[in-house]
Amino acid sequence: MKSWLTVCVLAAVYGLGRTNNEKLGSEGTISFSAPTLDTEETHSSHMPPHLRCDACRAIAFQIKDYLSKAENKRARKTQLSESEYIDTIEHCCSQKWDQYGVKEVNGMKIISGPGLEEEEKMGMVMLGGPWPGRLYKMCHSYLGEYEEADIYEAYRKNHHFLEEFLCFGKNGDCTKSGQVKKRKSSEKEL
Repeated sequence: MKSWLTVCVLAAVYGLGRTNNEKLGSEGTISFSAPTLDTEETHSSHMPPHLRCDACRAIAFQIKDYLSKAENKRARKTQLSESEYIDTIEHCCSQKWDQYGVKEVNGMKIISGPGLEEEEKMGMVMLGGPWPGRLYKMCHSYLGEYEEADIYEAYRKNHHFLEEFLCFGKNGDCTKSGQVKKRKSSEKEL
């Protein structure tokens, strides 16, 4: 009974009504299963290469969110001091990252969570496990690769440029993974 209620709630939330029954199957139900993980996805301490672009975009979103909240706390919303933006970025990277996980959509595994359009797609998200630790490590690796001043400068230029700076540059994880087309097609939709 409880699982049927969950399906009904999901159907109501995502607008699946009587007109979409042909998409739901012969019994009018939806079923989801947890993503099937390979050995690397299960046991590696590092983010698998095919998920690094999504992870980078999640990290950029979180850094942008943390910096924005820090600036909004100021009366005049002026620039943060060096110690403030360094502390804010480091605090961001040291968060729990427990709102992110892996989801399988159309046969592809993706990172899902705040700031990623994939969060809105229907599917079962596998939270916990190795994902928070991998995001934590990856975020801190960016702090070793980039100066906090450069990250903050990219954020100050244009809040949306931070993702471009971290993920889509010459050596960015989205460029390496060949996902540049994915980003460009989603920009056209805006």
